[in-house]
Amino acid sequence: MLYYKNWALVVPMANEELDFKPFVEMINLVVNELNPGKIYFVIDEVSTDKTLELCQEQSRTDSRYITVWAPENKNVVDAYLKGLRVAYDAGHELIIEMDAGLSHDPRALPMFLRVLNEGNECAFGSRFINGGSMANSTIYRRLLSKGGTILANLLLGTKLYDMTSGFQGFHREIVGKIIEYPLRSKAHFYQTELRYLLRKKRSFEVPIHYQAPSPRVSATAIKNAYQTLFYYFIMRLRGHSPKI
Repeated sequence: MLYYKNWALVVPMANEELDFKPFVEMINLVVNELNPGKIYFVIDEVSTDKTLELCQEQSRTDSRYITVWAPENKNVVDAYLKGLRVAYDAGHELIIEMDAGLSHDPRALPMFLRVLNEGNECAFGSRFINGGSMANSTIYRRLLSKGGTILANLLLGTKLYDMTSGFQGFHREIVGKIIEYPLRSKAHFYQTELRYLLRKKRSFEVPIHYQAPSPRVSATAIKNAYQTLFYYFIMRLRGHSPKI
């Protein structure tokens, strides 16, 4: 059994009924080889199928799983932050967040934990480094991910290979700062915003395998991404580059 510091996995869940069983089976294959940690499923009113019931049943039958019902959430960023706060309040030292829907491969979890256990404050999943991949994605989605990375690095002065992945992990001290910071993102740009704000922290990019069964990125999310990106770009031009 691999031993790491007290760890937790945060997974926002929404309308995952069809993929729930294979997703949990994949997680179990990984966490059965690790020292005990906790998996927090965060669910809100966006989910209209039986995902909540499935999560609650999983929590009843396996104490490693905790269902967090958060009807107050207004967007996916609220879901991530809710999960981070719950895991932080529970005292976990290493906290990983990933997407459900079989888009992220849980087999990368031990590598995230190892990277954080070895002194890095942040571990960022990357599809665009050796060992990473992006499968079953449309040209539009690939362009959005790769192009978003190039544009963010250019405007924000960052140097990561992947600025838009949703698979990432942090030390407890970093999570404490994230949940108190007034983030501007309301959707997918959340991951890029965090990478920018945490650019001065000790970090490492972890190769991940990504599949794209996730919903199409909405026009509203893209608009919020551009607004947030150019806000930080202008702040940088003015010599006021915020950081966590």
